[in-house]
Amino acid sequence: MPNTPKPSTYFGSRTDVGCQRERNEDSLIVSPPLFVVADGMGGHKAGDVASEVAVNTIAALAPTIPDVDLLGRAVESANHAVITAAQKSDREGMGTTMTACVVQGDKIAVAHVGDSRAYLLHAGKLQQITRDHSWVADMIEQGQLTPEEARVHPNRSVITRALGSDPYMQPDLYEVTASEGDRLLLCSDGLTSMVDDGSIQAMLARIRDPQRCAAALVNEAIANGGADNITVIVIDIVGTNAKAERRERRRGRAWMVVLLLALVGIIGGGVFAAYNWMQNSAYLVEENGKVVIYRGIPDEIPGIETHWLVRETEVEVKDLQPSAQSRMADGLVVDNLDAAEHLVSEYERQAKEEAADQMARNKSASSSAKETSSKSEGGKKSS
Repeated sequence: MPNTPKPSTYFGSRTDVGCQRERNEDSLIVSPPLFVVADGMGGHKAGDVASEVAVNTIAALAPTIPDVDLLGRAVESANHAVITAAQKSDREGMGTTMTACVVQGDKIAVAHVGDSRAYLLHAGKLQQITRDHSWVADMIEQGQLTPEEARVHPNRSVITRALGSDPYMQPDLYEVTASEGDRLLLCSDGLTSMVDDGSIQAMLARIRDPQRCAAALVNEAIANGGADNITVIVIDIVGTNAKAERRERRRGRAWMVVLLLALVGIIGGGVFAAYNWMQNSAYLVEENGKVVIYRGIPDEIPGIETHWLVRETEVEVKDLQPSAQSRMADGLVVDNLDAAEHLVSEYERQAKEEAADQMARNKSASSSAKETSSKSEGGKKSS
């Protein structure tokens, strides 16, 4: 049976009408390698139609590789499709934002129009990839507004570029090289107008499962007022390219060990030192669904023993972040046994926090159910 390659992305998404709108005019695509958020405009002039036309068009035309030029042309075609649909249906003025990404390994192509956004969480820090095409963004760049003032400004929803408004519209294009373990966030302004970047960063860093993270971000926006439709896509970068590079580094390191042993053997008296170095190294790897600690290196060298089992931990690999799961498959090399034990302790801490969070959610859900039941019983008695 042929080996099935592991996916290079793990993702979650959620869209919600919010608290103040009658219908959801956002549309989204979650179809790897393509991810799209579109925020329709037009109200009674059918912003929901505009966003739907746009995503249907780009779904048919977007490239399957992260080529920004091809992705940009697909967005331009979506723009023409929205304009044509408006003319044919007497919906002049309808339009939509669009933030579209093609993700393959650690390569990301982004095409962007409007004030939906793409962010990258790298090393725990949130970076905004896209620039808003909006009046308040222009005012911030000119030094006339602060980001805090822009979030509550009455003109914060005025955008300066959108699909459906100009047949010659061109999207902004971005090429991003991510690192394994990074997170990509696509969202409509229903999130960013309700939740500040600091809170978004904290939730992306804390909530490991991308589907739960997407839902939590939407819930936070709703808790803060939910003034607009809210759409969120969270994508974990596993990175097949990064994995291949890591294998090459490991292969190179193994041959460096062989070379070192050969050299010290020629010089004499140094074989013990090289062997001792290998014994003091360590790595973590998945075995039978658990994280296992080894001394040595996860490489096979003919005629040389390169690794020794230390212990099997109680950490379940399925409970780790997707990026960590991927690294366990090939062996996560660390400096020494102390570093390996420290990393396992961190995984155990995260698992306990996750279990505590789940228990709290279950308790909250149970309390809500009991409260609803009590109200229902009370209603029956009074009738």
